[in-house]
Amino acid sequence: MGAGRPMVRDNSKRRGLGAVLLASAAAFATLSSTPASAGLFDDDEARKAILDLRSKSDANQRDIASQLELQRRNQADVANQMDALRQEISRLRGQIESVTNDLTNEQKRNKDFYVDLDGRLRKVEPQQATVDGATATVDPNEAKSYEAALAQFKTSDFKGSIASFQTFLQRYPQSAYAPAAQYWIGTSLYAQRDYKAAIAAQQLVVRNYPTSPRAADALLNVASSQADMGDKKAARATLESLIRQYPDAPAAATARDRIATLR
Repeated sequence: MGAGRPMVRDNSKRRGLGAVLLASAAAFATLSSTPASAGLFDDDEARKAILDLRSKSDANQRDIASQLELQRRNQADVANQMDALRQEISRLRGQIESVTNDLTNEQKRNKDFYVDLDGRLRKVEPQQATVDGATATVDPNEAKSYEAALAQFKTSDFKGSIASFQTFLQRYPQSAYAPAAQYWIGTSLYAQRDYKAAIAAQQLVVRNYPTSPRAADALLNVASSQADMGDKKAARATLESLIRQYPDAPAAATARDRIATLR
C-alpha cells in the first residue's frame, strides 16, 4: 500500500503539469495569433484609405484639368471675340473715314454748286444800278443789251445802234434805260443828218420822260436839228423852252450860249 501512494501522487503531478502546459500553450497561441490578426486588419483599412485618397485625388485632378481646359477655352473664346471686335472696329473706322471723306467732298461740291448758282443768279437777277444819276433796279440782260447798243453808237455805227436801241425799247419798255435809249436814237438820227426824224425821236423823250435828265438834252438836240435845217426861230423857241423847263440842267447853260449866237 505504501508503494501505491507515490505513484498516485506522480500521476496527479503529471496531470497538473499537463494542464499547466496546455494552458500555457493556449495562452501562447492566443498571444501569438492576436497581433497578426490586428496587423492584417490595419493594413486593409490603410489600403482602403489610400485607395479612397487616391480616388479623390484623381477626381480632384480631373476636376482641375476640366476647369483648366474650360478656362483655356474661355480664354480662347475671349481672345477670338477680342480679335473679332478689333476687326469690326477697324472696319467701322474705315467706314467712318470713308463716310467722312465722302461728306467732306459732298460739302465741297455743294459749296461750289451754290457759289456757281449764286454767280449765275447774280447774272440774271435784277440788281441795283445808277442810271442817269438815279438808283434803279436793272436786269443784267437788260443792262447788257443797252451797253451793246451804246457800244455801236460809240463806234459810229449809227444805223446799227438805232436798230439795237429800238429792239431794246420793245423788249424793256419800262426800263430805267428807256429815256437814254430813246435819246440815243434821236442823236444817231441827227448824226446821220436825218433832222426831221431826229426831232421826232427827241420829242418822244420830252413827252414820255419829262422828269429824266435826258429831256433837257433832247430839247437841246431838237434845237440843233432845227438850226441845221435853217429854222433859227424855231431853234430859239426850243432853247427858251428848255431854259424855262429845266433851268438848273447843264443843257440850260448851253442853251443860253446858243441863244446869244442866234441873235
